[in-house]
Amino acid sequence: MKPILITGAGVVSAIGNNKAETLEALLSGRSGVGLLKYLKTEHKEFPVGEVKLTDAEMRQRLGIADEAITTRTALMGMLALEEALHDAGLSPELLPQVGFVSGTTVGGMDMSEQFYLDFISSEAHKEYIAAHDCGSCSEMIAHHFGKFAFMTTLSTACSSAANAIILGANMIRCGEADIVVVGGSECLSKFHLNGFNSLMILDPQPSRPFDATRNGLNLGEGAAYLVLESEESAKRRGVNPQALLSGYGNACDAYHQTASSPDGEGAYRAMKEALKLAEIQPSEIDYINAHGTGTPNNDTSESQAMKRLFGEKVPPVSSTKPFTGHTTSASGSIEAVFSILALQHGFLPINLHWSQPMEDGIIPVTQPTRKELRHVLCNAFGFGGNDSSVLLSSVKVPEPVEGPTQNKGASTSSATIYILSAKQISLQQPLSEAWMDEPVHYSEPFVRSIDPSFKEYVSPIEARRMGKILKRAVATSKEALRASGLETVDAIITGTGYGCIENTELFLDALSKEGEHLLKPTYFMQSTHNTISSLVAIQTKNHGYNATYSHKSISFDSALQDAWLQLQSGKINSAMVGGHDELTETFYHILKKGGMMGKDEERCGESAVSIVLAASCHCEEEPRSHPDIQPLCKLTGFQILHQPKMDTLMDAVTKLLHSAGKTLNDVDFIFTGISGNYTNDEAYQQETQTLFGDKPLLKYKHLFGESFTSSGLGFYVAAQCLNTGRVPASLFVNPKEASDKQPKCILLYNRSDGKNVSLTLLEA
Repeated sequence: MKPILITGAGVVSAIGNNKAETLEALLSGRSGVGLLKYLKTEHKEFPVGEVKLTDAEMRQRLGIADEAITTRTALMGMLALEEALHDAGLSPELLPQVGFVSGTTVGGMDMSEQFYLDFISSEAHKEYIAAHDCGSCSEMIAHHFGKFAFMTTLSTACSSAANAIILGANMIRCGEADIVVVGGSECLSKFHLNGFNSLMILDPQPSRPFDATRNGLNLGEGAAYLVLESEESAKRRGVNPQALLSGYGNACDAYHQTASSPDGEGAYRAMKEALKLAEIQPSEIDYINAHGTGTPNNDTSESQAMKRLFGEKVPPVSSTKPFTGHTTSASGSIEAVFSILALQHGFLPINLHWSQPMEDGIIPVTQPTRKELRHVLCNAFGFGGNDSSVLLSSVKVPEPVEGPTQNKGASTSSATIYILSAKQISLQQPLSEAWMDEPVHYSEPFVRSIDPSFKEYVSPIEARRMGKILKRAVATSKEALRASGLETVDAIITGTGYGCIENTELFLDALSKEGEHLLKPTYFMQSTHNTISSLVAIQTKNHGYNATYSHKSISFDSALQDAWLQLQSGKINSAMVGGHDELTETFYHILKKGGMMGKDEERCGESAVSIVLAASCHCEEEPRSHPDIQPLCKLTGFQILHQPKMDTLMDAVTKLLHSAGKTLNDVDFIFTGISGNYTNDEAYQQETQTLFGDKPLLKYKHLFGESFTSSGLGFYVAAQCLNTGRVPASLFVNPKEASDKQPKCILLYNRSDGKNVSLTLLEA
């Protein structure tokens, strides 16, 4: 792979509020982990790594008014992003050409856990309801500095920021962007402090990764962002790289929802993929910044993974988590910055508090060591076995020689992408297309999904602990895989706006009403957003690429974008893309109170859709599927834009159609997100008329409901229309336009939150 340049970085954590303070702490061996000071919790016994600033102090530094709606996650992210943008010389005027990809899991939980009971019973603090979800925090961080070209949010627990790095790199490799700012932010909250405590993996003493006496982790908080840039862009701007992103890998352990496998299969695969992409040998790695949480399970598993890959010659290894605490979703980018500092200044970060070797484990670096480094692996592993590794290299490494084998990025027309299958569970008949002839109609503003019998998909023992969203995801995924004719897929990529909100609600309710003791670990285990994607991988024994996106109404679209990029570039040949959200009665009323759902005649529901895609290198080749399987349709164009103006939208539509060899005349129908929300629907009508003239408009949310991932159901509906060669009359916005015209080309236009737009082109 042609290296991607890192032209800027910013970091804030328990050991410093910028790179200079961070470097001094790493070189001097100064830990930032200590007694709790800022988080209001009953558990004073656990040491943590807190950023040494109050929210008010961060607002003051950033010039934000006290009354502004912010979260601690967002404030820390702003501090780190400010340094990264300044470091790379990116002014506000350049941001409309720059992408932003952030990782978080906690999001605005620090405020939600304070005001949860108010959300339920009063009007107080309802303005913070809209600040809860992960995408809102990302938008707060980005909007403080200006308007970015696009943005999305990854939520894969402790590998979130590392996976943000991977998406940004793939966008640059495929020519979709020249500059992408990537990383993550995560604050401490009572919710996840108590969650980790319920799992009994917090150590009341300073953590000791890879030590025989290790007894758990210390939690931390912080944020870090890297500026990834193509070589051509950096030369054009006249900036010098600080390091190179020369490889990366992601794999799924597919073993357990929280525990790592004994042999470290996922970690081994992720590190191996990073080396393969960089085309370097294991012997060339000079240092590994390990995930190294200090839990008995992780350190044993990671040690085995390193020994499998490196044999008897494991490079110098250390975990830097005793410096900062485990910063969870932000750890991948924070520790990537640590690795860059090590590359730049020629030293090995030490593994604090280590004294006794663990059985059959590795011996970490414990003494300050100066060493010239060329290649550094940085690991970040999350719940559900979501394992990622990024390979960072010194800028002294020679540039690859231009030649016929060099990967120069994929053309947007390098592969034909087929939709092999699509299955849904929603307000309509489950796992069926009966809605096309006999749709179920509702008058209620909120309806839960019609569920099938799950006995065929999960055992009774498993089903007892699974929330409904998990059962639906497993059922639609297994049915979609069966219908595709594939035995497995190369990637499982999921979009979810709120994740397992039922379990989140149960844990938050107990925390708010019963206090911080005797909380159930099952609720916490299933509250993380990537529980869905990882469970599908565990159920289907899939070790491939695994990612989860959680960014408001483009959550599904972001997952589709990831698959689109990797299929186009040849990185994968098949993918299962899912869109899954559930909605409880309580949470529906909370969202309605916050003005986020249920306006006017809008019907809110739940979505579960799983879609299998496969690529062929040339249009005339058959997709990689069973010969008896007929694809539903083709995906021939896709793009996401953030806060686009009308002229930008018109240009994007023209380019999208042109890349597929089409014009607007070739498009038969426009699928919209019209939902019964009058303000939103009026905007749709005006925009679509300007963009598409008198093209017939279709809708689907009146049948399938509104949710953060309902665009996945729109994709499913459009694919079925192309497959059957007909559009049911019930889908037409204007009943007078209903016709028997056979659809050949459908454009999906999703803009339901007023900020993010996705354009998806499907063909028969």
